[in-house]
Amino acid sequence: MRCLGFDFENLVEYKEGSLIKLVYFSNHSTCTFDTDGVGSTKEMQISNGDVNCHFLHGSLQFVKFETVKIDDCIKFLSSKQINFNGGKCQEAHDRNKNVIIKATGGGAFKFANLFKEKLGITLDKVDEMDCLVAGANFLLKAVQHEAFTHMSSKKEYVQIDQNDLYPYLLVNIGSGVSMIKVDRNHKFERVSGTSVGGGTFWGLGKLLTQCKSFDELLELSHEGNNRVVDMLVGDIYGTDYSRIGLASTAIASSFGKAISENKELNDYRPEDISRSLLRMISNNVAQIAYLNALRFGLKRIFFGGFFIRGHAYTMDTISEGVHFWSKGEAKALFFRHEGFLGALGALMNHGSKDIADLLSLRFTQELPTSVGGTEDSLHSSTLFSVNEN
Repeated sequence: MRCLGFDFENLVEYKEGSLIKLVYFSNHSTCTFDTDGVGSTKEMQISNGDVNCHFLHGSLQFVKFETVKIDDCIKFLSSKQINFNGGKCQEAHDRNKNVIIKATGGGAFKFANLFKEKLGITLDKVDEMDCLVAGANFLLKAVQHEAFTHMSSKKEYVQIDQNDLYPYLLVNIGSGVSMIKVDRNHKFERVSGTSVGGGTFWGLGKLLTQCKSFDELLELSHEGNNRVVDMLVGDIYGTDYSRIGLASTAIASSFGKAISENKELNDYRPEDISRSLLRMISNNVAQIAYLNALRFGLKRIFFGGFFIRGHAYTMDTISEGVHFWSKGEAKALFFRHEGFLGALGALMNHGSKDIADLLSLRFTQELPTSVGGTEDSLHSSTLFSVNEN
């Protein structure tokens, strides 16, 4: 294990469903100790003044653990040799010395003592928004088949032109929602947001359905029918409202039927409540995102954050919302590794701020493995190179 970044989901309580995400880079060469700073062929050197690391082919490993199973995370890290510290290669006898690991999210404070005690690791908290943007920029530049659209259950990968990437809108849907206008590397601005996000979905869902976890709530939505709970345009007018462009199936009021029917909470299925709640949150985020893209003249809107979790119906609903409000002129884009933006950005904080550029390889091929948590990897297809942009 050469370089490591952590992301702890920002949740008030770390219960079942919250995750610890980590990303580390593993290369297939060894450290060489020389002082002339000269590499051979096309090797990339990262020098700290007395040691040069010659990096060749390698892979990015993405791993996640449920926070309630943090002991599994500790065991996993113990089984790996953490021998890279902020760009500096270490000899074998130094590997047990304190290692500083960049981390983002609330758990960087909550679990700091545990990681120090069990592994001798110091968690160094880095800015969450910096990490989100750095992670997104890296993925969009360096990873093939990273961005995709998801509409009507159909997933299509989108080729990103690196010369035409900026500016774009990054919508991070966590407990709340942040809308970030990204102009270039290290230049971004939070331009909007909303408190109605993933925390709202989980909080209301827990109260209304008695679900014990975020993922359980998502699973319920698979079997739900929001039309049982939501008031539709057709419920009001008996047909569509074509004059203003509203189909009869359009939602006029989320949860609107609950006030017009003589029913109590127990009369509604948890599945239908979950589905309605998911649509309400997703539609709201999609509308605000598009309006901000329109406000700044942005062509691309990328969505990430723990609320999505690769859930097909969530992505479909967000995509439908953007399509509706933009009259088909804009599309919602998603990240293949959306849950790892923060962890990847934390990794990029090791050493120079320009490490994202130094690591601008082209990564290909995702290979799932089993390591107690959930892990996949991206393998570099070229030598390290410096991004001249």
